[in-house]
Amino acid sequence: MHEKMIALCAAVGAAGAVVAEALGGWDDAVFTLIMFMAADFVLGLLCALIFHKSAKTANGGLSSSVCAQGIVRKVGTLIIVVVAHYVDVLIGGEYVRNAVVIAFCAAELISICETAGLMGILPKPVQAILNKAIDILKNREGNK
Repeated sequence: MHEKMIALCAAVGAAGAVVAEALGGWDDAVFTLIMFMAADFVLGLLCALIFHKSAKTANGGLSSSVCAQGIVRKVGTLIIVVVAHYVDVLIGGEYVRNAVVIAFCAAELISICETAGLMGILPKPVQAILNKAIDILKNREGNK
């Protein structure tokens, strides 16, 4: 049993090293993005499970398909970060990945604030400012 545990730990460690290398290293930017993604996911689950206020379902409750879509989106985000890292490798720079990570962190932060607003834990003035900013962004997207 002890040998199996050592083998499992080694495999998980090797997989983690491969993922970290693909992401361009395990730095503060990647760590922050993953923490924002985790916070967004957990708050989304709590919002649907406890408060029944999910904007993603008709009844506001928890949905396994919506949850799965969220996980797939998060994985897709990390794949785009990997691609951005290899663009940096290709051009010999170090800014494309960081720009992509910052953009995704901003998107995750907006999503976190939206969910916190649905749960009633975001102060009303902050929620009003955020809603105005989101409306402006949505209108810009609609005009394209």
